[in-house]
Amino acid sequence: MPSPEIRRLILTASAATIDRVLASTKQIGKQGRRRTSINTPLRKSIAVRTFADWNDPPPGFFEMDMVAHCGKSVGGSHVHSLVLTDIASAWTVAAAMLVREQTLVKVTVEDIRKQLPFPLLGLDVDNDGAFINETLVNYCKDQGIVLTRSRAYKKNDQAWIEQKNGSVVRRMVGYGRLEGNAAVAVLAELHKAARLYVNFFLPSFKLMSKSRDGAKVSKKYDKPATPYQRLLADGRIIEEQKNSRRETFARLDPILLLNRIREAQQRIAGIEVHGGPVEPVDLNQNLGNFVSNLGSAWKAGEVRSTHRKPNAEPRHWRTRADPFETTWPLIESWLNERPDANAKELSQHLQASGLGVQPGQLRTLQRRVKTWRTEIARRLVLGCDSAVVTIEAKKKRSHNSWGSAPNPGI
Repeated sequence: MPSPEIRRLILTASAATIDRVLASTKQIGKQGRRRTSINTPLRKSIAVRTFADWNDPPPGFFEMDMVAHCGKSVGGSHVHSLVLTDIASAWTVAAAMLVREQTLVKVTVEDIRKQLPFPLLGLDVDNDGAFINETLVNYCKDQGIVLTRSRAYKKNDQAWIEQKNGSVVRRMVGYGRLEGNAAVAVLAELHKAARLYVNFFLPSFKLMSKSRDGAKVSKKYDKPATPYQRLLADGRIIEEQKNSRRETFARLDPILLLNRIREAQQRIAGIEVHGGPVEPVDLNQNLGNFVSNLGSAWKAGEVRSTHRKPNAEPRHWRTRADPFETTWPLIESWLNERPDANAKELSQHLQASGLGVQPGQLRTLQRRVKTWRTEIARRLVLGCDSAVVTIEAKKKRSHNSWGSAPNPGI
């Protein structure tokens, strides 16, 4: 037992003083937090590129990332979108993948490479294991592609692709969960139409410079232009490649592309709701109505099926027994006497009468009282004078009975 003097000193010491005295004792046998090392030899062999290291590269240097269509849970197998964005022109391409696997990433990159209007010169990826592996590293070496990576936990190093993940992929596909081959097939159709629509018809701003003066940040943007227009204006693209893009642009119809996007979105929304393949909707049969309604579509709310909640019938039944089914007539008589009484006072009054309320039932009583007051207010607004007379008469009736023991037979 410590002496009374030591006990007095301990009781009068502050918490900070006690922490300083016990600091060395707390470290005995204490192990640091174990953390998986990210500095593997393969990762170290890939050069790091930050957001400030691009220095106006020619078309062909892409940032690459993956978007998971997992809904609210990352568990299980779900579909992914592999997204590539060109730094110089903002040319964006997305492809659907059934699973997240390194060999499938390499095959998808090869398919995207064949569709590009210019050579693939470089890829900048994050530190995901689906990208940092020997399969993709060896593929880039064999094809002469410069592979770089961002810093760990620094998403701003891939600001271009992160922005396109939200403005293109998430806007088109939404946040629902997609699984299986049927979902991959429909998602591939959506990405195919969106690739043409976004790159040829959807203009965007591009950050040209950024300067900081103390706490003030000044940004300068280029005039809004489509990736197609930026490629035509870039002198580093050969004329043959520009002519090929001009021919493709001449064959495209933005209304038909938007129509295909809406159709794919409807099928994706159906897969999210029903969990299985959905028959395609032939919107081309009534293309005239589709075009005429574009100007007023905003009046009907969200036009993207992937962003609308299913029209489920609202639940109007109780899932549990009503705890106030037998006592509500008594509570309503008390409310008629004291309309300003709150649910907590009513609960205490019930307990005093031997009809106690469980702790978890107070919120239920509050909702019942709120519903009662809403109904009374509605009757008053509609001019039901009898309700007013009844309430006023009951308010004047024996106010002292509220404080005494209630009579359950009222």
